[in-house]
Amino acid sequence: MSIERIVSGESVGFEEEREQLSLRPKTLKEYIGQSQLKENLSIALEAAKKRSEPVDHILFHGPPGLGKTTLAHIIANEMGSELVTTSGPSLQQPTDLLGILTNLSEGDILFIDEIHRLSTVIEEYLYPAMEDFEIDFVVDKGAFAKTIKIPLKRFTLVGATTRAGFLSAPLRDRFGLFQHLDFYEPADLATIVSRSAGILKVEIDDQGSDEIATRSRGTPRVANRLLRRVRDYAQVKADGRINSKVAQQSLKMEGVDELGLDDLDRKYLRTIIEFYRGGPVGIDAIGATLNEESETLEDLVEPYLLKIGFLQRTSRGRCAGPRAWEHLGMSPPEAREAEGPTLFDS
Repeated sequence: MSIERIVSGESVGFEEEREQLSLRPKTLKEYIGQSQLKENLSIALEAAKKRSEPVDHILFHGPPGLGKTTLAHIIANEMGSELVTTSGPSLQQPTDLLGILTNLSEGDILFIDEIHRLSTVIEEYLYPAMEDFEIDFVVDKGAFAKTIKIPLKRFTLVGATTRAGFLSAPLRDRFGLFQHLDFYEPADLATIVSRSAGILKVEIDDQGSDEIATRSRGTPRVANRLLRRVRDYAQVKADGRINSKVAQQSLKMEGVDELGLDDLDRKYLRTIIEFYRGGPVGIDAIGATLNEESETLEDLVEPYLLKIGFLQRTSRGRCAGPRAWEHLGMSPPEAREAEGPTLFDS
């Protein structure tokens, strides 16, 4: 299940994906933030170009909206290669993968989003393709079955996942580069907002960029989405220019507070505090109370709350941190003595 939220790092449709594409940097030099990742990637790409060979297979992992797809496009641009994109759930049959792999040219980049959702059968076909650049295809069945080795052009597989722990060990071991994308600092996000505003031909001052950046949950996709909403508000309710006041008024209407929390975030925290005395409580109990799937809460709500210290994960379940109580205008109870496991523990 996917929830369409203005502060979600997930893409919410083709139209937004098309607009995001126009805002994406084309080269590593244009890419803002993730300095250590950029340096590591720059060295790998430069070395591969000097050897006139494809760069090693790369796995990007981290929360949604941080730029994994953008980096795949950048790698293709930097290497002068074509980018072929697909996703784990869309590869249902071995023939789906075979058709893609056999059509790749030398040095092409194959980008698989949500690679942790590949089926075991598809993974088995990927192993020889990644290691030996050939694929073993079985034809016929039973006593007549035989394996045909199909040679492939040398290519680079770029995988992206929000759940690196869900990848099987054999698949994970076949990647040469592992790069983690972390949430962005507000200063980097403000730079991204200013850059995107220039591309969108929107006038914005530094205070306006800072205001949007601080509410963007450390995520560039969210920053660009908020910028477009504020742009619309500025054109209708103001003079078309974005400053701190215009950004505040616009995002208040969207239900996004000064820390980037929306209604679902606040409901999540209030559930822990009001229903379960601040925790600990299991994620399934929270999901049942909110009538949301626990996986949705784990992927779309919890990462940022953990990042800013509003949520704590313990062996006994989720607990609301002191800052969460304060943000919601509540006083945390006095520290309780350690209790045994509760009904709601994970």
